[in-house]
Amino acid sequence: MAGAIASRMSFSSLKRKQPKTFTVRIVTMDAEMEFNCEMKWKGKDLFDLVCRTLGLRETWFFGLQYTIKDTVAWLKMDKKVLDHDVSKEEPVTFHFLAKFYPENAEEELVQEITQHLFFLQVKKQILDEKIYCPPEASVLLASYAVQAKYGDYDPSVHKRGFLAQEELLPKRVINLYQMTPEMWEERITAWYAEHRGRARDEAEMEYLKIAQDLEMYGVNYFAIRNKKGTELLLGVDALGLHIYEPENRLTPKISFPWNEIRNISYSDKEFTIKPLDKKIDVFKFNSLKLRVNKLILQLCIGNHDLFMRRRKADSLEVQQMKAQAREEKARKQMERQRLAREKQMREEAERTRDELERRLLQMKEEATMANEALMRSEETADLLAEKAQITEEEAKLLAQKAAEAEQEMQRIKATAIRTEEEKRLMEQKVLEAEVLALKMAEESERRGHVGRQLLFTFNEVTRNPLPSAILGAEAPETDGKAGVLSVAKMHQLMTRAKEADQLKQDLQEAREAERRAKQKLLEITTKPTYPPLNPIPAPLPPDIPSFNLIGDSLSFDFKDTDMKRLSMEIEKEKVEYMEKSKHLQEQLNELKTEIEALKLKERETALDILHNENSDRGGTSSKHNTIKKLTLQSAKSRVAFFEEL
Repeated sequence: MAGAIASRMSFSSLKRKQPKTFTVRIVTMDAEMEFNCEMKWKGKDLFDLVCRTLGLRETWFFGLQYTIKDTVAWLKMDKKVLDHDVSKEEPVTFHFLAKFYPENAEEELVQEITQHLFFLQVKKQILDEKIYCPPEASVLLASYAVQAKYGDYDPSVHKRGFLAQEELLPKRVINLYQMTPEMWEERITAWYAEHRGRARDEAEMEYLKIAQDLEMYGVNYFAIRNKKGTELLLGVDALGLHIYEPENRLTPKISFPWNEIRNISYSDKEFTIKPLDKKIDVFKFNSLKLRVNKLILQLCIGNHDLFMRRRKADSLEVQQMKAQAREEKARKQMERQRLAREKQMREEAERTRDELERRLLQMKEEATMANEALMRSEETADLLAEKAQITEEEAKLLAQKAAEAEQEMQRIKATAIRTEEEKRLMEQKVLEAEVLALKMAEESERRGHVGRQLLFTFNEVTRNPLPSAILGAEAPETDGKAGVLSVAKMHQLMTRAKEADQLKQDLQEAREAERRAKQKLLEITTKPTYPPLNPIPAPLPPDIPSFNLIGDSLSFDFKDTDMKRLSMEIEKEKVEYMEKSKHLQEQLNELKTEIEALKLKERETALDILHNENSDRGGTSSKHNTIKKLTLQSAKSRVAFFEEL
């Protein structure tokens, strides 16, 4: 019983000692977190917990924001969380946001997480049109945002339409031009492809470096009135206090840098600014709400402190962070260089592999073709061998025929010799026959003449018979035997004439035979030379080309950690950046000219018109230069000008 009472008492005492908690929801630009906070926690306790959770050390830029009746407020570090005018309904929601902005993001933002949170916040402000951004600059900033999210451009991965679901441009810019989403994507991708090799933190920093020169970057605007009751806008940022006309938030009328301001205070709705020069009278203005005065005072104190802090030596903590950041940057840069070299080697290896595969495929095709050619050559060789055998047999046959032709030629030559001799004898006989025929012809002529005379005489006697006395006395003596002899002689002559004609015909045939023999001999002696008995085999196709691929080993030294070399590379990058900045400015002007024809003038906002007027007047100088020009006049004259507005 006593033990039970003791255990119950210890449990109740533990229950009493356990602190009461409440739930808090913290919303960052890319995440939400919930914490159990003790009821007694102050704003600093919750803020430190959030920063530790995020791993954030540059805490002076940030704060926890909440909203009271449409008015923005920031959690005070020295005040209990629940003592603020916040909703008591759990979870209590705060937004972890940048409260103060750097003058130069590249020099002041050390941690990568700090850069990333600023990038997300500024990007959202541009897309929500809380910061005015010209259309051409919006496209450039969008290309860096795509690089930060997707990495290097790869045409095989980042195909047409891959940005269709991304919010990259302010709606004001999209509505201002007669351009389709595909046309915007094409122009963003064209610049995105040029950012190859930039890591996420580098792309985000490039985004901030461009955005920080926009007129409305880092400026908090508040409606105020001067002594005359003129409605004006007060702008509070990292450089100082600026006075704007209500319809023009781009170009301030007057500026007061923080180094010219000695004290800031407010009483109810009246705000008092004391210049550093005590000879200059204070100037006052009125705000619309008391809550707004509190917010203005917080922003003025914080920005003034950071302004003076930047112009002093860095604290030990900041020096350590910057040293760590430099080492980390150097390490990352060398790592990126190593990865770049490895990537280059991998790409070269892939190209070499593709080339080898291509050449291997080519060699396979060539080997296949060579095998086919070899098979065709073997078939051709077999055919040639058969043909050579046939040719050899034909050669033997031709040789035999040539021997026979030679024998025939010898025979013909012998026949020709005999024919020549016979010809000569025949010619001699013909000559003799012609002489004999001539003589016979003459004799025949002579005898014919005698015959004709006899016939004539016979006819005369027959027609006029003479007396026998006369006839016997005057007629010549004839002998019948003699007449018979004369007829026999005539027959002999005719026979010889026939023989002569036969001899002529034989001579003609002999000459024709001689001509044919000579022609045949000529054909035999002029025949083309036959191939040799052992023909030369046809040459085979050339050998298949062989490739000796010897891959030279590539060696890279990854151990070079020379800081001097790194410094030279950084300096080289600065020069390249200046050149690229000039190139980008030219591209911005080119894009502006290109899309100008597609602009719908009737959709221009007041800020668009003011920006165009500033550009036409040559107002292309940086934001810092614009502020410097406004502070060329004395502080006294600027105060007087403010009161006379």
